[in-house]
Amino acid sequence: MSRLSVRGLTKHYGGIAALSGAGFEIDAPGIYGLIGPNGAGKTTLFDILSGSVPPDRGQVLLDGRDVTGFAAHRMARLGMARTFQECRILPEETCLENVLFAAQQKGMRATLVQLASRSQAARRAKQDEAMRLLALVRLEAYAHAPAEALSFGQRRLLEIVSTFIGVPDVLLLDEPASGVNPALLVTLSEFIRTMYAERPRVFMVVEHNMEFIMSLAGDIIVMHQGAVLERGTPEAVQASRLVIEAYLG
Repeated sequence: MSRLSVRGLTKHYGGIAALSGAGFEIDAPGIYGLIGPNGAGKTTLFDILSGSVPPDRGQVLLDGRDVTGFAAHRMARLGMARTFQECRILPEETCLENVLFAAQQKGMRATLVQLASRSQAARRAKQDEAMRLLALVRLEAYAHAPAEALSFGQRRLLEIVSTFIGVPDVLLLDEPASGVNPALLVTLSEFIRTMYAERPRVFMVVEHNMEFIMSLAGDIIVMHQGAVLERGTPEAVQASRLVIEAYLG
């Protein structure tokens, strides 16, 4: 049974086809790269997988369960999490508060459960984990500083850390390297590898930084014109005539 199955996804915005029958199977934990020229449909695919928008046609299965069209909060409860191209943090809150907020389940019912089960030990454990994650991306010194004090690259790291605190089963990272300087890119790469080593699961990374994604992912999915064009190891994908033509043509 596939962990994540994408079957014939199609999505139109007016007369523009963002996805045209995109499909693939992910059968095991791993770090998967999702690449392609601008307009290939990568972010639209993430929008559908995370429940932000429904597809026009096609299916999404998670552990064999049809979750097509599920809203974002339902997908989150099933273990699906994502980041976005534009950095989404709470700038006026501290870095620690940003991470702890992300750790909370959202919705009235979840809030009531958390209030009923709240304990000092549980809060301390969650705070300790948040501090550990901040330290892994060299942000522990900013734990009690407002997030607006961070550089753009540091804000990106904070957003990614906040996504990991929820321990997702499927994590979608949309251009995590965008706007991040080379020194922080090393930190980001090390952090993703550490998280995967601690708890192997499905990480899917949309990225235009080819050096970054080819060194990070072991399986690369290439999209072009709304469909999957090629898939393979980084070496095989970089040598593919179809991929070269898609990027150069």
